[in-house]
Amino acid sequence: MGIEVYTDGACSGNPGIGGWGVVIIIPEKKPIYLHGGSDVTTNNQMELTAAIKAFQYFNERSEVTIYTDSKYVMNGIESWIINWKKNGWKTAAKKPVKNKELWEKLDHEIKKHQIFWQWVKGHAGNIHNEKADFLARKYIEDR
Repeated sequence: MGIEVYTDGACSGNPGIGGWGVVIIIPEKKPIYLHGGSDVTTNNQMELTAAIKAFQYFNERSEVTIYTDSKYVMNGIESWIINWKKNGWKTAAKKPVKNKELWEKLDHEIKKHQIFWQWVKGHAGNIHNEKADFLARKYIEDR
């Protein structure tokens, strides 16, 4: 089993106060928990930030399976981003891509690693996804 990463974002209001959470599982080690947030953000921005922060954690090239409950992140990074870049960061409807700066950061970070993306149903009892959700909500609750 290789490195597994679980990410989640949360927002109270959209936009509003938001948080992100990351759980990193490295075989033979204790889980690593990362979290943070922003006072003015959106849920999608926090989902993207969680993934970015997860990859920034690693100092060297790693093989990572990342689990997200965000279809926005999954679809964006696995298919939409290809055409966005070809079309000058415009959507199929010729509108500017929302959260472009975050997509660019994520695209930059994933190039450093071998990534396997997996979608996981949120709030469905997956212990690591639930912990990532808890960490994301912690920033909001601490405000």
